Amino acid sequence: MAQVISSAVNAVAARATVSSASHSSSRVSAFTRRSALAHGSSAQFERRSVAAKAQRQVHAIVAEEVESEAATEGVTYEDFARLLVDYQFNYKVGDKITGKVFRCDGKGAWVDIGAKAAALCPGSEASLATVRNAAAVFDVGEEYEFEIIRDDDGDGTLTLSVRKIQLEAAWNRCREMQAENEAVTGEVLSVNRGGLLIEVEHLRGFVPQSHIAVRTANREDFVGQTIAVKFLEVDEEKNRLVMSNRLATDMVAGEGLEVGDVCKGIVQAVKPYGAFVDVGGTSGLLHISQISHERIVAVENVLSPGDELKVLILSKDKERGRLSLSTKKLEPSPGDMLRNPALVMEKAEEMGRAFRERVAAAEAAAAEESASATQELAEAKASQDEGDSAEAEAPAEE
Repeated sequence: MAQVISSAVNAVAARATVSSASHSSSRVSAFTRRSALAHGSSAQFERRSVAAKAQRQVHAIVAEEVESEAATEGVTYEDFARLLVDYQFNYKVGDKITGKVFRCDGKGAWVDIGAKAAALCPGSEASLATVRNAAAVFDVGEEYEFEIIRDDDGDGTLTLSVRKIQLEAAWNRCREMQAENEAVTGEVLSVNRGGLLIEVEHLRGFVPQSHIAVRTANREDFVGQTIAVKFLEVDEEKNRLVMSNRLATDMVAGEGLEVGDVCKGIVQAVKPYGAFVDVGGTSGLLHISQISHERIVAVENVLSPGDELKVLILSKDKERGRLSLSTKKLEPSPGDMLRNPALVMEKAEEMGRAFRERVAAAEAAAAEESASATQELAEAKASQDEGDSAEAEAPAEE
C-alpha cells in the first residue's frame, strides 16, 4: 500500500508543478461536473467491487498525505483532486515499459510502473531461462524493462513479462548468426532416433543424425555435453530451429589443419571407394588408392568403423570443409598398412616430416626453375629488343 501511495504522490506532484492559471479554471469546472455526476450515482458506487472501493480509499489517503505539503507550494486540495481524476495511463498489450521492482513473492515480482496500481510479472514470465522464482531474477529497488502481455484484470493490475522480450532477442541473435555463418555452442539435452535435441540461446533446437560430426556406438554419451553447431534453419513462426554439428566442426576444427600434418583419426564409415575418418571433429576421406602402396581389393578387409589410425593430410578444400587423407605416405615400407599397421602408427610423425621435406624441396626446385625460366625469357626479350633497336638505327641501303 505504501508503494502505491508513493507512486501516486510522485505522479501528482510532477503534474502539479507544471499546472498554470491558463488551464486551471477549465479543468476545475470539468472536475465540478464529474463530481456532480459522481454524487448523483451513489447507488452505483455501492455496488462496485471491493477492489474499486480499495482504490478510492487509496486516493483519499494520498490526498491526506499531500494536502499539507501541497498547501505550502500553492497547490490547493481542489487542484490535487482535479489532477488525480485527470491523471490517465494509456498502456496497452505489447507496450514495452520500464518499472521498478518493489516486492517479490510467490506470485512473482510486483512492479511500480507509475500507474494507479502495481503491475505483476509472474514467476513464469521472469526469464527465458528456467528459474526457481522471481526473486532469483530481480533485485528489489532496481528498474527493468518489461512488456505488457495482459490488460487490466479488473483491479487495475497489468501483467508483465521479461521472458517475451528475451525470447524475441534470442530469435534475432540466431538469425544474425545464421546470416553470418557463425558457429555457436549448445548443450545436448536428449537424443532420439532422428538426432540430438540441444539448447542454444535458451531456445531448443534439433541436430539431425546426418549432421552429427562424431559417430559413436552410444549417442546417449552426448547428453550433457556442449557441442558446436551452425544454423541450417531459423523459423520463429514455426518455432523451428535446425542446426548442424558437422558443418560447425568442419569450420572450427578444420582451421588448425594444414597439408602435410599428421593427425590421429577414427574410422567413421567404410565404403567401396575408401573410408571416412574423423580427424578432430572434421571428416576426411581416405581413398582406397591412398591406404597402401600395395593393391587393395576391398576396404573392409583392411579397415573397420571405430579403428584408430594416423593419417596424413594430402589436401584441404576450405570452401566445402573437406579433407583428403593418406596412410600410404606414412608407410615405412610399401605394404606396411596391410602387414604391420602398428609400425605405421609408430613411424607416422617421422614419415610425415620426410613427406613435408620432399614437398618443400620440390616446391623450392619448382620455384627456382620458374625463376630461371623467367630470367631466361627476360634475357631473350632484352636481346631481341637490342637487335630490333640496332636494326632500326642502321642506315638504309641506297
